Amino acid sequence: MRSIRPLLMAASAVAALTLTVTACGPSEENAGGDKPVAPVSLDPDKIKIPEDLKERLKEHGIDLDKWRDGEWKNWDRDKWLREAKDFVNPIIEDLWDPDRMREAERPDKPVEEEDISGDKGVTDPTPDPVRAKAVAAKYHDNAPESGKVFFDGPEGSMVCSATVVKDPAHPGKSNLVWTAGHCVHKGKQGGWYRNIAFVPSYNDAAMETAQLEKATRAQIAPYGVWWADWVKTSDQWISEGASTGGAGAPYDFAVIKVTPEKGSSGKSLEETVGSALPVDFNAPAVPKIASMTATGYPAAPPFDGQKAFQCQDKPGRLSLKAEQPTMYRIGCTMTGGSSGGGWVAQGSDGKPALVSNTSIGPSTAGWLAGPRFGPEAKAVFDEVSKKYAGQ
Repeated sequence: MRSIRPLLMAASAVAALTLTVTACGPSEENAGGDKPVAPVSLDPDKIKIPEDLKERLKEHGIDLDKWRDGEWKNWDRDKWLREAKDFVNPIIEDLWDPDRMREAERPDKPVEEEDISGDKGVTDPTPDPVRAKAVAAKYHDNAPESGKVFFDGPEGSMVCSATVVKDPAHPGKSNLVWTAGHCVHKGKQGGWYRNIAFVPSYNDAAMETAQLEKATRAQIAPYGVWWADWVKTSDQWISEGASTGGAGAPYDFAVIKVTPEKGSSGKSLEETVGSALPVDFNAPAVPKIASMTATGYPAAPPFDGQKAFQCQDKPGRLSLKAEQPTMYRIGCTMTGGSSGGGWVAQGSDGKPALVSNTSIGPSTAGWLAGPRFGPEAKAVFDEVSKKYAGQ
């Protein structure tokens, strides 16, 4: 398999977090998908297309045999499904092999300081950088809810971070994962990404990159590869989200319902990893939060995306537009690839809870900002939870 690294180095050289898109799709000039994607050779019989997905694909004029033969790599705008109801993600067994997971990139475009320096709303002074600290191995013992999201876009395979969260419809047996909206959908200029999968405790033993080049899939993904059955992001992200300037960032969140790639062992994701975080949709205001911890797999230099890191800081406020929710902001040196990673603080009940996710940051990589979960985030979460409540 040809590495896509040479195609992306120019983009990642100026990256920090991008975002409103920290790890998301192609440059605007390549939104049509004419840039070559790393070739993938797979057994067509390993592509599982459930009956309901077959019908949805047919509705969009997508030939199932061609999809198996690689049609999923066609990013023509007419074939790039965009609407919330149009998400499809047939499982392709073994697509995310060790090499492809290790080489997944995040072609970011940074949010520049001048793009967000307006005086609308309430914005606190820029925080001092907080140096990201490596999460101690094994990750399953120290950050069991964290992992990586892998997905395909016009420029090849890409990566974000994510968190296993509790599902009130399935107490103790959640199959829900929380990440950033831009890790699943391009936003205003595109549609849903493809081959979205979650790997909890990626590189659990914190092996060095040289070791990972010889690692087995079981070593890299000890708790399996979990594919997206369904994904929901905010309508605001779909209609407004952009890769520069922070557009859509206050609504940059998504919930993924996952299923194991190799078939069910009878255990849910939460049971498999042994933990899940509650989501607090009524988190305390900034003045009432003593500290907040962000976890992720930063991939832009000086990081390479293979290890988990954390930043802990007292949050401040960042307002992009007066009419939109104010975001949380912390000092942190994590870079692109950490997008979607969970922010944990003491929730309204006094216990640790997920209160935000990494969304944007500047090219200087000195801070991160994430949306404060409110009614819009709760609506996204509730829709996914209720969709699978009886299953």
